[in-house]
Amino acid sequence: MGILEKLGLAPKKRQGAPVIGEKKKKQEEASSLKHNPYLRTFILIVFLGVIVASIPESTYKEPINYNIGEPWRADDLTAPFTFAIQKSDQELEKERQTIRETTPPIFHKKPDVQISVQSKLDSLFQGLSSIKKGYSNWQQSKKEHKSEEAQRDSLQFEKLKNRSPVNLSESAWRTILDNYASVSSQNSNASGGTNNQFSDVSLKEQLQKLIAEVLESGVLDIPKSELSNDEITIRDFQKRTEQTLNLVNVRDLPEAKEYAQYRLSRNFYDDLANAGNEIFAQIIQPNYLFNKEETQARIQDALDEISTSKGAVAQGQVIIRRGDIVTPEKYNMLQSLADARAQNASDLERWLRYGGDIIAVVAILTIFFFYLYLYRRYIFVDNSLLTLVLIAFSLVIVSSALVYHLDDISPFIVPIAIAPIILTIIFDSRVGLLSTITLALLTGLINGNNFEFVTATTVACSLGLFSVRDIKQRSQFFFTTPGIVFGSYLVVVLGFGMTTFDSWSALGSEVLFIAINAIFILFTYPLILLFEKSFNVTTDFSLLELSDTNLPLLKTLMTKAPGTFHHSLQVSNLAEAAAGAIRANGLLCRVGGLYHDIGKMENPGYFTENQTESNEHDKLKPRMSALVIKAHVSNGVKIAEEHGLPEVIIDFIRTHHGDSLIKFFWEKAKEQADTSKKEIREEDFRYDGPLPQTKETGILLLADCIEASSRAMKDPNYQKLENLIDKMIDERVNEGHLSKTPLTFQDIRTIKETFLNILVGIYHSRVEYPDDEKEEEKDTQEQQEKNDEVDLEETPATDDMPEHPDSPKKPPRVDEYYNS
Repeated sequence: MGILEKLGLAPKKRQGAPVIGEKKKKQEEASSLKHNPYLRTFILIVFLGVIVASIPESTYKEPINYNIGEPWRADDLTAPFTFAIQKSDQELEKERQTIRETTPPIFHKKPDVQISVQSKLDSLFQGLSSIKKGYSNWQQSKKEHKSEEAQRDSLQFEKLKNRSPVNLSESAWRTILDNYASVSSQNSNASGGTNNQFSDVSLKEQLQKLIAEVLESGVLDIPKSELSNDEITIRDFQKRTEQTLNLVNVRDLPEAKEYAQYRLSRNFYDDLANAGNEIFAQIIQPNYLFNKEETQARIQDALDEISTSKGAVAQGQVIIRRGDIVTPEKYNMLQSLADARAQNASDLERWLRYGGDIIAVVAILTIFFFYLYLYRRYIFVDNSLLTLVLIAFSLVIVSSALVYHLDDISPFIVPIAIAPIILTIIFDSRVGLLSTITLALLTGLINGNNFEFVTATTVACSLGLFSVRDIKQRSQFFFTTPGIVFGSYLVVVLGFGMTTFDSWSALGSEVLFIAINAIFILFTYPLILLFEKSFNVTTDFSLLELSDTNLPLLKTLMTKAPGTFHHSLQVSNLAEAAAGAIRANGLLCRVGGLYHDIGKMENPGYFTENQTESNEHDKLKPRMSALVIKAHVSNGVKIAEEHGLPEVIIDFIRTHHGDSLIKFFWEKAKEQADTSKKEIREEDFRYDGPLPQTKETGILLLADCIEASSRAMKDPNYQKLENLIDKMIDERVNEGHLSKTPLTFQDIRTIKETFLNILVGIYHSRVEYPDDEKEEEKDTQEQQEKNDEVDLEETPATDDMPEHPDSPKKPPRVDEYYNS
């Protein structure tokens, strides 16, 4: 156990760690939920419910798409029954606006306003006598130079003035009080005579008459500028009357104050008139109060009484003939016919139409789901992936249903291409293409069986998804794809516009919505990132990020195990080229090749490519050496999980050796067993697997062994490399390492040719210089010594040695012959 702990192979005891059985149980529960058929049925039923709910109510239009300005392409249309011609939206809105502008606003008369105002006026003048008296005492004390009494009388005067019901300015008080003093003086000198022009009594009487006159004509509580009508309605609840008045016969508060100032200025001198105007402005109150609720209710009653029709079409009357241009009047008649049919339709007819739409939806979706079940079974049986597909569908379909109910927005604004592009990037272009056809048919059904929309959507989405099959740069996604979608929509819409003689304004409006559609395509990128995190899927965007050799994990590999890092680079290049040749995912192979040997970072000195002088395996027994070699797979899986690498990359680490035999140490163990008579097990010298199950993991297994073998070859040339590749790959095929992959014999032949072309290019002969001859001989001798040691980790590196005569021959597998 000591050597195991030293090599990091002993099991670690972690406090609080879950028991293996419990962890396996949780994984089994998650897996069973992921593939639960009842949950899958529930998901499909919910999705179908969303689609059915998105279908708009039947509009009962004629089975032909028509627009204003286009020729009528169907047969002559006659009225099947007598129906009313509906007013257009513009006509109805004009009538509504007229009602809003001509309906008089309603005011309530407040009868007690005049009493309240008169009370304030009386209170003012009743207190005025005491204020005048206080003012007179203060002035008398000042005249007699009695400072203490003058100060006391001044305070008393201010106190009396503050008790007044109105708050007049100092100039107004002074005018009134000076006038009082002047009147008093004149009254004392005259023999009982009074001057009405300067008398406070005459001012009070004048204000009383003015208030009565103004309130009699009416004072509004809101400015006239806020009223759009020339007339108002006055309701007097006391007298139970209602009358309509012209605005010129009533005043608002600013007009009432202005009128008072005019009248007072004609009867009094300026200062007294201004004082009287201040009193009027503070005590006057509106007696006509605006009632907004009753006004709106009257307007609404008038709006409800608007007739929606204007005439009728008799049964048998020709509505439009074939070839006639659809004018606004004809269009309105066609819409009126559709509305009449909808109103006259029975519940049975409505349900039949709705049921027909549901059948059409189910038929369209059946094609897509049958394709998934037959050709993409891994998506259909995986509830997580199936949910991802259905959510992408639902986003587009619900958006189309919402836009359909907006009259001023074209259905071309909905970015249908988002869903096919997402499915193409996550899965493949065939899934994306079929989803394009499915979504085009469904959204076309939602938009009133619009053939133009279906055609444009199919063309634009198909070309758009083909542009993202192999994403290499972000600019390809942010510029190329939206541009292709925009151009495709534009061409199809322009073509249909030419056939239907659309006006340039109508085409311009459609182009605007198509441009917005293309801009919305940019939201695909964040949606893909959201789907990746939510459903644990890996796309080319993630692979492009993982292929950066400056990432911390790969830089650590380069530092700790530089030979392994160089080997991984070569393997990734070979695998990527081979994958491209057989139309597999080259980017996935490249990333898998970069990370497949990260487990060697745990014990880099035990692998030949990282050794410089000593060989660590000389200190170990063959079984222990095999254990160390095998451990780099499990260590790699552990490191990958700790760094959050996607499961699809971890599969490359698990399967890049399959269950192959570590031949060198197996032969060495057998030799030692022959001398010591100990029994050894072949299972101890085999990798734990599993076998590769995809084209990409199978390609990497081949690229790994070919790269290691070619690197150990002495003086490689075309013939040697070709023999080596044929031998290595044929052995892997015969041993069944590719039995679970979908690789065909044609694929294997193509992979061999690709490997050969690349390796010949790498190991091509070069011109030898005289100064390099001695160095070349030295390098050749060192290489020969190194080849004799044999690659201790990669089993193909031992294939240049003759096999042990007692080595058991493994019979060829049969099941791989069914892969083609």
